[in-house]
Amino acid sequence: MKRWLLIALIAGMLTGCSGVQSSVSRAVGLRSKLLQGSGCTFDAVITADYGEKLYTFTMKNTVDSSGNLTFEVVLPETISGISGRITDEAGALTFDDKVLAFELLADEQITPVSAPWILMKTLRGGYIRACESTDSGLHIQIDDSYEDDALQMEIWTNQEDIPIRGEILFRGRRILSLNVENFSIL
Repeated sequence: MKRWLLIALIAGMLTGCSGVQSSVSRAVGLRSKLLQGSGCTFDAVITADYGEKLYTFTMKNTVDSSGNLTFEVVLPETISGISGRITDEAGALTFDDKVLAFELLADEQITPVSAPWILMKTLRGGYIRACESTDSGLHIQIDDSYEDDALQMEIWTNQEDIPIRGEILFRGRRILSLNVENFSIL
């Protein structure tokens, strides 16, 4: 009886390991599609959490094959039309008589407008810490660097391994969240 119990335990462990491997393979497959494609487009509803106050806005995003992001704010109407470009080196905003003034987050490292760019940068090249299959898709945990103060990104996909939600954490606290819609790899 002990022998059968041991065999069942080992079989269960091996099955669990293959499930983890399958999840990681799917996450790496998504990364490969992003890196090999011409880019991607998506809409993102972004919520910036300042602790005592939340700000929510919607952006249309296009990412080129190098990971550079162009965006346009579409909601709320009070800031719609503001557009910009974010790259590894710089960011730029353009707007007509409208002001987009968000306080910086994560010890003044990032602005809420950069959330879609961080999502893509992390998906394209961050350190995958953990990955698991869920009933609805994948849950991937990625660090944006190997540094001690790395931003952590939690990403959920649907069954087709398309990103549908992301959360950016700094020192264990969620500072930005994104609901991703209309994601398409070009």
